[in-house]
Amino acid sequence: MGRPLWIQGAGWALILAGGALVLAALLQGTARPSAPAHPPPEPLIPTRTPTLPALEEAPPAPAASPSPTLAAPSVDPMPPPTSTPTRLGGGAGRSGDAPSTSVPRPSPTASMGASPSHSPAPNASYLLYRGRPRWGIGVPIGPISKYHIAPLRLGWYLDWRARPDPPQPGGVEYVQMVRLRDGALRPDAEAIAAIARANPGSLWLIGNEPDVKWQDSVEPAVYARLYHEAYWAIKGADPTAQVAIGGVAQPTPLRLRYLDMVLEAYRAQFGAEMPVDVWNVHNFLLREERGSWGVDIPPGLPDRRGVLYEVDDSGNLEAFRRQIWDFRRWMAARGFRGRPLIVSEYGIPMPEDYGFPPERVVAFLRATFEFFLTAADPALGDPTDGGRLVQRWSWYSLDDITYPTGNLFDPQTGALTAVGEGWVKYIEELYGR
Repeated sequence: MGRPLWIQGAGWALILAGGALVLAALLQGTARPSAPAHPPPEPLIPTRTPTLPALEEAPPAPAASPSPTLAAPSVDPMPPPTSTPTRLGGGAGRSGDAPSTSVPRPSPTASMGASPSHSPAPNASYLLYRGRPRWGIGVPIGPISKYHIAPLRLGWYLDWRARPDPPQPGGVEYVQMVRLRDGALRPDAEAIAAIARANPGSLWLIGNEPDVKWQDSVEPAVYARLYHEAYWAIKGADPTAQVAIGGVAQPTPLRLRYLDMVLEAYRAQFGAEMPVDVWNVHNFLLREERGSWGVDIPPGLPDRRGVLYEVDDSGNLEAFRRQIWDFRRWMAARGFRGRPLIVSEYGIPMPEDYGFPPERVVAFLRATFEFFLTAADPALGDPTDGGRLVQRWSWYSLDDITYPTGNLFDPQTGALTAVGEGWVKYIEELYGR
């Protein structure tokens, strides 16, 4: 997911009965500067076909739905590859994925001023990370200044670009991103250094879903080389910058293998461990099958299948939590225990009529915020942050056209959506208003 180097549209073929006329759905998009030729649309969601009749029927509300049966997390955070795909289906759920420590919630009497620049009440300080709210937003269209974002109380945002003078309404932090395409950095190292000098202390993400072929799509050895080039361009210009690895689409065993290959390639090329200030991951729940809908197979891996998530798993909270625990275990096993972790993109890309009406999306949003705010383990989490597993996270998205299910604002009218209203209500509850 995430905004590619272009803004893409998507459609499905309409077959007219009684004739051979087929109206091909038009791919619509506006090319961004220096973008490559327009590619096929991202097949993140399956088309409506006779083989998927269940997609037309909305499932019951999450509370009434049976939880999928999930295998208990392996003690080994990196299980060996297997030719047998992992499939999630119905069945009895289990309670909990891993032990966690309790984090106090703010009392109902906690209050905060109307402006997002005001400090929260002292007992709500756990909502902040380094002085800002932990939650952020992805902005596929924007500009962010188009919308009245103050009620969201955002701490940060990204728009999948690197900008020398990014808009920061209300003091919301802008996170820089370097894109990778055709074996090169975008922007190039010289431009990156100039932007870093102009924005000291920024957080930089190197790449967007390098494991997904219709996003940055680079093999592990190429990613290692480009990361090295970007890292030292940034650090040479601004030693105070924080550099994060590009987020893989989801921390499944298949994609953890991709990251292992990146780390091994970096050692082989540069004779040192890969320097990562901040770890970064996306946390979608999409199918891993070559040539199918979902996120396909990472470049450089021979597999045909990984985790075979189904459509309804886009809102699977148990799998969502488990993936974060698994990623923290993977980090610890590779010498990165306790480093900061951000989830720079997650949400529900499936259309509303695939079973995700606004009330279900809001329930998912609330549950994921609760998890991020409270999940902690002193043996795995950030020791400077109460052992919390995740330090910051970013919802997808503020305003999208291709994947609008999670939109907080209507990109046409600029008004809050039902999901946006649910966000605002929840944030007000967090601050005790």
